[in-house]
Amino acid sequence: MSNVDIRQFLASVPRGFGDLLAREVAAFGATDIRERGNAVAFTGPMEVAYRVCLESWVASRVYLELVRFEAADDAAIHTALRAIDWHRHIDPAATLACEWSGRHPAIHNTHYGTLRLKDAICDALRDSVGLRPDIATHEPGVRVHAHAVGTRVTVSLDLSGEGLHRRGWRGDTGEAPLRENMAAGILVRAGWPKLSAEGAAFLDPMCGSGTFVIEAARMAAGFAANHRRRYFGFLRWKGHDEVLWQRLVAATEASARQGLQRLIDSATVFWGRDQDARVLKDAKINASHAGVAEITDFAVGVLAEAHRPSDSIMGLLCTNPPWGQRLGDLESARAVHRELGRVLREEFQGWQAAILTGDASLGLELGLRAHRVHTVWNGATECRLLRIEIAARAERDLRPKAGLQIDADLAATPGATMFANRIRKNLKNLSAWVRRDQIACYRIYDADMPEYAFAIDRYVTSPEAPAARVVTTLVVQEYQAPADIPEETVRRRRSEALAALVSVTGVSAEHIHLKTRRRIKRGDQYTKRDEREEFHVVEEDGLKFRVNFVDYLDTGLFLDHRPTRSRLRRAADGKRFLNLFGYTGSATVYAAAGSALSTTTVDLSATYLDWCRRNLELNGLWGERHRLIHADVREWLTEAASRAQRFDLIFCDPPTFSNSKRMEGVFDVQRDHVELLDACMAILAEGGLLVFSTNAQRFRLDPVLERRYRIADITEHTIPPDFARNRQIHRCFECRGADRPRPTLALDRPRA
Repeated sequence: MSNVDIRQFLASVPRGFGDLLAREVAAFGATDIRERGNAVAFTGPMEVAYRVCLESWVASRVYLELVRFEAADDAAIHTALRAIDWHRHIDPAATLACEWSGRHPAIHNTHYGTLRLKDAICDALRDSVGLRPDIATHEPGVRVHAHAVGTRVTVSLDLSGEGLHRRGWRGDTGEAPLRENMAAGILVRAGWPKLSAEGAAFLDPMCGSGTFVIEAARMAAGFAANHRRRYFGFLRWKGHDEVLWQRLVAATEASARQGLQRLIDSATVFWGRDQDARVLKDAKINASHAGVAEITDFAVGVLAEAHRPSDSIMGLLCTNPPWGQRLGDLESARAVHRELGRVLREEFQGWQAAILTGDASLGLELGLRAHRVHTVWNGATECRLLRIEIAARAERDLRPKAGLQIDADLAATPGATMFANRIRKNLKNLSAWVRRDQIACYRIYDADMPEYAFAIDRYVTSPEAPAARVVTTLVVQEYQAPADIPEETVRRRRSEALAALVSVTGVSAEHIHLKTRRRIKRGDQYTKRDEREEFHVVEEDGLKFRVNFVDYLDTGLFLDHRPTRSRLRRAADGKRFLNLFGYTGSATVYAAAGSALSTTTVDLSATYLDWCRRNLELNGLWGERHRLIHADVREWLTEAASRAQRFDLIFCDPPTFSNSKRMEGVFDVQRDHVELLDACMAILAEGGLLVFSTNAQRFRLDPVLERRYRIADITEHTIPPDFARNRQIHRCFECRGADRPRPTLALDRPRA
């Protein structure tokens, strides 16, 4: 094989399955394989890329790199794109689709980048051959992709043409199906290829439109992943090797025929059950299109009656139960998981299970310990794949026990004594500040000792009834321990810490709330945990706020933002104040108390906006000059700019990550902060101030912003004494227009 035959490729893959794709491309003959999170780069001849398109179970798309270049501005990009010999790749009589991704200093909008790419290709073809291709978004003859990282641009052909999860067998999708390559990745991760070769049975008791069952059957039969898929992006590419392609297709066709006949002869059946007869109709149609109708069995069946096939000694039960998001409420999802756990324990001893769940807490309801837990992504949703060997040793009630059980005798152990001494020291060090500034809510411990990984906050609270007594409450958040620390050690340390807290602080167990910060979905601090609706009132800087210790991971008041709120209060006098991603509106209350001319609070959650209104009412501040807007912040900013709205003081504290079903797309603060801050600055009045804060631990401000605006990093001035041990708790910046004189704002004057 000559060096001329070797080319550079990149294949994308759902996050969490990169290692599986790397293993596949190696088996196909790829070289120089480099895994990159949700993609795998590799080199090889075209045969390798064809095999990935045809045979990979997990790949999403496959790109053939054409060229890389450096371009400092828009004009340089256009020139470099036009210089590519597009006639070698594109027949002007075919159709074309283009796509731009990434971020270039001169191109901030992907739609604009896509148009520039399309224009350059069409201009080049018109100049060279006098014709230009038509544009088609559905099954184009050739799809060209450009990706920018800074000033470097990589231009590629999308050989897949459309997502490789589109196997071609799916008709109606039924309710909330998994993508086919995601389902296949779960099956591979669960060891299904080996299990099926050993004669294991397969069942999905909540199969929906049959994705797991069909992919399992096709995999066991030795089908190519995209067996008989009719469309690929290279079929009308001028560099396509049709002879090579037909040879590969013929080989996989022969393998599929032999494998399917082998399963038919052995009477092997793959089982799917669901209580919804409508989706089972779709499942049967899908199985027919996929060529596995003869070896699949779909029938109506409720989860409670699921059982193993009578002749099966071993097997795999693989399913995707409801998560309490799209398909139902959280409590019903918990009930389903509890029922699934019961069925597994009673009916499937000796089998293996692969359970996909979008909320780690739901997995605890199964009552079975997973021997392996994998983090995977279904689109933008972070999930857990639980792999369970169903046996008596795996049975365990993992659900949190109601109420805290604190053993006072543990307070005398060496570990508890050491922990208690640290709490005493912290309380003593903070006492002068607490008394001087009359601080009622503050952090007393934040993983100071690695063995005791907790964040502990003290709240002096009273219920909303005016005559109720003051109560001291502790909110204890336990950071999830690494997997290599034995569970018994984790439990012992937790018990010692709780016993020491009662001993040192005098707070009784009923007023200590324990939560665990597990590594689950980003942005999950905003997800409701309970339905008690039990609120308390706390005071901060002479203002009152409603907090909730039970229903959410966070209480409704971010304690580390205390100095930032005070700065906003001093700056707000006579200003039009805007609070973006307003959460429970604590910053709005501070601005209103600082005599803001008006306040506008924007958030996507109606619950939090109502919480904001109640906080304003609690302080006697609610009125016509305060607006609460239920909207996606990014969409609202665009509309506000089109209406030429202006604000003098803007506070923007976005989530680190959000994939809410109510918003368009996915928000990532590191990736999207330039676009977000540009949109904020577009509605900032002349002489105004934008305060931007983020809790992203590894956040780095894009240097392009510092060239556009005057930005000051004020993080050091916004970290309160109780968070001095964790200087990375947040980052905070002040932003002003670069061409405007610095305004004299109230926050620059000392507070009386």
